[in-house]
Amino acid sequence: MLVRRVTLVSASLLLALVLTGCDSGTDTKSGAANGPSVIVPGKPGESNRTLSAQDAAGRRVDDDTPNSADVAYARMMIQHHAQALKMTELAPQQAESKSVKGLAARIGAGQGPEIKAMQAWLATYGEEGTSGGHEHTAMPGMATEAQLTELRAARGKAFDALFLTLMITHHGGALSMATDVKAHGNNVRIEEMADDVIAQQTSEITRMRAMQ
Repeated sequence: MLVRRVTLVSASLLLALVLTGCDSGTDTKSGAANGPSVIVPGKPGESNRTLSAQDAAGRRVDDDTPNSADVAYARMMIQHHAQALKMTELAPQQAESKSVKGLAARIGAGQGPEIKAMQAWLATYGEEGTSGGHEHTAMPGMATEAQLTELRAARGKAFDALFLTLMITHHGGALSMATDVKAHGNNVRIEEMADDVIAQQTSEITRMRAMQ
């Protein structure tokens, strides 16, 4: 009798373990499907959201819909570049240094196409290319009208010195704008343009400082 009872108890324990294992497998699969909740950072000005693992798995990660920061950057940078072109156009006739003339030509050759690229980007999303000029004063690095007048009147070494001073400041403003849109924008193409500005104009600032 004792042996029989032990056998029955062992069989019961074995059945319980098998059933427990089945339930555990079901829970594991369910847990893997459901998983922990995921906190998704919100866009600038928006609060974070909590998604289930299933929702997070199905959420698009390639959504780069432009936001207001992207559009503002493109609009302002077009105006910012346009002023740089006005400054570089003076160099062939008014600069004395061949290095300054060469630098001005390089800046003009680079920023002209960038303006067209940003205009095309804005058109793609149905946005106007300018903001009516009311953001002009908010753009860092822009030369004042008085400074531009002084540059137009300068010749030779005086032009070279003033051009470098104004353009270094101008480039510094562009770097600030590009860095800002990388932090607050959402569009991949705008981020790529900002990366190009940072790389190109950082190099040019270094070169201009060496020329002063």
